[in-house]
Amino acid sequence: MDYVSHPLIKEGSVERRLYQETILASAVKDNTLVVLPTGIGKTIIAVLAAAHFLDKQGGKFLIMAPTKPLVEQHRNSFSKFLEIGSGDLKVFTGKSNPEKREKEYSEAVGVFATPQVIQNDVISGKIDLSKFSLLIVDECHRAVKDYPYPFIAEMFVKRSSGKILGLTASPGGTREKINEICKNLFVKNVEIRTEKDSDVSPYIQKVNIEWRTASLPKEFKETLSVLGDVYRERLQALKAIGAINSVGVRRKDLLLLQGQLSAKIKDNDPLVFQGISLVAEALKIEHGIMLLETQGSKSLLEYMKRLREQLEQGKSKAVKRLMSDARVTAIFNKVHTMVQNGMEHPKIGILNKVLDEQFLINPNSKVIVFSQYRDSVSELVKIIAAEGRRPVAFVGQKDGLTQKEQMEIIRKFSGNEYNCLVCTSIGEEGLDIPAVDLVVFYEPVSSEIRSIQRRGRTGRQSAGHVIILMASGTRDEAYYWISRNHEKKMKETLKSFSSGQMGLRDF
Repeated sequence: MDYVSHPLIKEGSVERRLYQETILASAVKDNTLVVLPTGIGKTIIAVLAAAHFLDKQGGKFLIMAPTKPLVEQHRNSFSKFLEIGSGDLKVFTGKSNPEKREKEYSEAVGVFATPQVIQNDVISGKIDLSKFSLLIVDECHRAVKDYPYPFIAEMFVKRSSGKILGLTASPGGTREKINEICKNLFVKNVEIRTEKDSDVSPYIQKVNIEWRTASLPKEFKETLSVLGDVYRERLQALKAIGAINSVGVRRKDLLLLQGQLSAKIKDNDPLVFQGISLVAEALKIEHGIMLLETQGSKSLLEYMKRLREQLEQGKSKAVKRLMSDARVTAIFNKVHTMVQNGMEHPKIGILNKVLDEQFLINPNSKVIVFSQYRDSVSELVKIIAAEGRRPVAFVGQKDGLTQKEQMEIIRKFSGNEYNCLVCTSIGEEGLDIPAVDLVVFYEPVSSEIRSIQRRGRTGRQSAGHVIILMASGTRDEAYYWISRNHEKKMKETLKSFSSGQMGLRDF
């Protein structure tokens, strides 16, 4: 095996790969967006770029990532490969002492930080971006709207002559989104590789993807039918007051309408207040439908219990009107009976079968199960715990795990104390979770970015397997096809970038 030879790269630590060296050559010349499949070396390209700029231009490098665990992971990776004292590589997150940061920035050669900290310190003057010759932006598909990345990139371009390197596995499916990222990061070069590119394909492991469907029981369908009637009534009422033109609106349309109506509260128009309440009711019903379709009766029951608590606290007029509907009360009682009778979502039976198959094939398997909701994660951990299975919930800080606890769970998963992570979206992006044999989507997601990130957790060092669970005739199926179509469109868009069919604007 041939290794990279460089005064700042530890000998025998980085395998030479032509595509990485080609991408590095672009990054040296100008600001570059790098789009690479998960698991084939975006971090190595960042390491090589840092070594080059430190060697040729001096100064410092700054790498930003969305979360503290990911920041820490990058620092560990750079320490593993770079011939730089570990004390010169410093981590800065929200827990770093603000009074000490200015001095530590001046002492560091490599700065690893969350973007919120850098944004605050740029504004306060604690960090001098002119001292940096390279800015690395990880998970750069986030460089849109009000996220700190665009502001920091703008300040970097104004104050430094250095280069910007953006890294992502999935920038988004539209030209507009990719162009927005390029504009916000002042990108001039776009380097894209897919699994089919000849210089990348030798390093790609085969991932087998399959989906398994389940039919909802009669009791679920009957409950959904009643909820659907209640939902349509709210939409018809919104149409009657001119708030919407059609009852065929989607959730995102209702959320947009909610914002538009809220902006008109100052007008004191009774129809505005009526519209706001109807939208709130519709969104709550829609969420209940989604929970029963994709998660099951227990998730819907827990949600309805929370609505009852809000009713008792008198916090929401919309909740009061909704819960006073006799049909909603009847649904609560019916769902409560379903839960008491142990009526689970049929996907749970399929999940248990899938896990049985996997651990029969390989008792030492590692598995990740992805689910959208914290309540579902907790429930799934209880349900799938069985002989040979050692599941653990892996959720975000807002859902109850500190970053220290997250890192400890990953450590125990790596050490085989756990062999099944049941994750919310926290498990999708960036974290150095060991390669796994099987990834299960408890429900499909409509985002092509999230779908790619989930699948990227397997097939890293060896062949992988992905199973997507779907309830027939529900939004599970709709989200699956939306995601597939978005991903297909993204690949076509990226191909047009790569083949030069679509030039970047001169930002």
